[in-house]
Amino acid sequence: MGMKVGDSGGAVCDMNMIPLIDVLLVLLIIFMVITPLTPRGLEALIPQPPPPDAQQTTADDRTVVIIINKDATMALNTEPVSAERLGERLLDVFKTRAERVCFVKGDPDLEFQHVARAIDIAKGAQMDKVGLMTAKMEAGE
Repeated sequence: MGMKVGDSGGAVCDMNMIPLIDVLLVLLIIFMVITPLTPRGLEALIPQPPPPDAQQTTADDRTVVIIINKDATMALNTEPVSAERLGERLLDVFKTRAERVCFVKGDPDLEFQHVARAIDIAKGAQMDKVGLMTAKMEAGE
């Protein structure tokens, strides 16, 4: 706080704004640095239903789906596969494909740790994108 003694008859007190501005700038910088450090979850795509007027294509046979049953057993499309062998099986399937996209479909009563494990295995098998399939998406809603 500064104080002026002038010839106008009395003492005048003015607040010194410089330290206040310095403190505000330091707080602003701290908040700008802390904000990008928020944790993020697993990146996943949700398949979008086709438009109502679109025709069905034969791309369904190229879709790769990792199915996780209620008892945590896995299947690649319809072929049963163990969690240990899933990574190398995915590498075999995607050897000749340019687009490395697969989907994970888990039982609704299944704990998410099994789905996260399948996503992790797929990312380890060099998948570009891993999507999640839900019952509503499968029904086209």
